[in-house]
Amino acid sequence: MGRDERVFTDPNRFDIHRHPNPHLTFGHGIHFCLGAPLARLEARVALRLLLERYRDVEVADDEAVEERNPWTMVAVARLPVRVRAA
Repeated sequence: MGRDERVFTDPNRFDIHRHPNPHLTFGHGIHFCLGAPLARLEARVALRLLLERYRDVEVADDEAVEERNPWTMVAVARLPVRVRAA
């Protein structure tokens, strides 16, 4: 649903402030991921460190993004990025 053009106006653009954002990242109800709080904490720490160390972070447009099989898990297997030190 996170990249569904019927739900979002620009589904392939990363927008941390997208609202509303009816995603199902960690499941729902009895299928909710038990590791969700830890995953959120890890993401918060990793993103803070990344943004402290690098001034610019962008997806490299000259290399292919490799996505995982969506039947297994909707995720990226390889995401080449360019960074510039702060």
